[in-house]
Amino acid sequence: MARLKDKFLQEVAPAMMEKFGYKNVMEIPRLEKVVINMGVGEAVGNPKVLDAAVGDLMMIVGQRPVVTRAKKSIAAFKIRQGMAIGTKVTLRGERMYQFLDKLFNVALPRVRDFRGVSPKAFDGRGNYTMGVKEQLIFPEIDYDKVDKIRGMDIIIVTTAKTDEEARELLKLMGMPFSAA
Repeated sequence: MARLKDKFLQEVAPAMMEKFGYKNVMEIPRLEKVVINMGVGEAVGNPKVLDAAVGDLMMIVGQRPVVTRAKKSIAAFKIRQGMAIGTKVTLRGERMYQFLDKLFNVALPRVRDFRGVSPKAFDGRGNYTMGVKEQLIFPEIDYDKVDKIRGMDIIIVTTAKTDEEARELLKLMGMPFSAA
């Protein structure tokens, strides 16, 4: 299942060295980590909802997520400091490559009217952020067992110094960018 990592070593690294003129192999940008965050605002009224979100995220990535807690109290949202309001997981190494392979080749093509992801969602330092509206695009999630459709944020952190380097890295790894 390490197809993406092998692709990086065999195809991506030489192409990046040629395009950007790197003199040393260690200059080539690499994937550092992938962070998947699922905000569960309705956990304020019903804490059991958070357990379902943790279960969904665990099935998708194969790793136990951590529960995130509120840093501040916000009266308008009825949130107190320290209250559980979401879940996140950080993937590195082999699990990161497996997740990205599944995301690029299985999950994203299952999105209705999918024309590619935005090539402009970089942060200026070579990191890419995208949102997914529903967890049902992943094959591990059984539609009949889902209590509520939840979205998630996926942050891909690279060692690239510029957005152009990161865009080329992700494009060579198989990320389906849209034309616009």
